[in-house]
Amino acid sequence: MKMNKVLQNMQSVAGILKNLPVQDVKRNLKATLRQRISKYGFVSHEAFDIQTQVLLRTRAKLEALERRLAQFEEENNRSKKHERVF
Repeated sequence: MKMNKVLQNMQSVAGILKNLPVQDVKRNLKATLRQRISKYGFVSHEAFDIQTQVLLRTRAKLEALERRLAQFEEENNRSKKHERVF
């Protein structure tokens, strides 16, 4: 279904291209592509790379926090066991 829509969009762009000078074609093609890309929710490669780096840093922070929490829980369990003995 989406592929048919994409092909229709490409055909409409091709029809526009036949009747325009080269500079107008380039400008209109870029504008049309930007509009279509934003409509489908695509992101640029640069934006994707940036979000990937953010995700990697966030994951590293989360893993560090999980390790700290495990240490605190272990220390807490040890102190509770130690309190029960006395």
